[in-house]
Amino acid sequence: MNPRVQIVEGDITKQQVDAIVNAANTSLLGGGGVDGAIHRAAGPELLEETRKIGGCPTGEARVSKGYRLPAKYVIHTVGPVWAGGHKNEDNLLANCYRNSFKAAKDLKIKSVAFPSISTGAYGFPLGRATEIALRETKKFLETDKTLTKVVFVCFGEKALNIYKDIAKKVFGE
Repeated sequence: MNPRVQIVEGDITKQQVDAIVNAANTSLLGGGGVDGAIHRAAGPELLEETRKIGGCPTGEARVSKGYRLPAKYVIHTVGPVWAGGHKNEDNLLANCYRNSFKAAKDLKIKSVAFPSISTGAYGFPLGRATEIALRETKKFLETDKTLTKVVFVCFGEKALNIYKDIAKKVFGE
């Protein structure tokens, strides 16, 4: 596996990285799951800033400060709601990763942590989403040398094992 990629089980709000990625909704005003946890951990200043940003379309990314998080930045990206795979969901999810990596590169940061985008309330199948996430990560890291650490933070042992299994296929042993 690529030495710059780590797969861990844990809480994304506690990651010691330059930026964490938020699986946000289009309003950027907080919600459930990862989004709600990030807003709670960052404090009310995050909501104040995201109100000014004015939303984010599916597949795109926006950046805010991290406030009370260990991470200096939050990269907010909006994943697609799963509709059976017939509404361009795979490409929209890939765009979430591409645009998050572009934001990380623009920030000139060294490390970023991702949750499993769209696999919670949005219903994207975990294995399919993981393959997209890791494939886009591999593509980005092949051409970019600025990021030294990409962490995938899994919620639960099942997700951790799926990420590790798919990583072996995408990156090789």
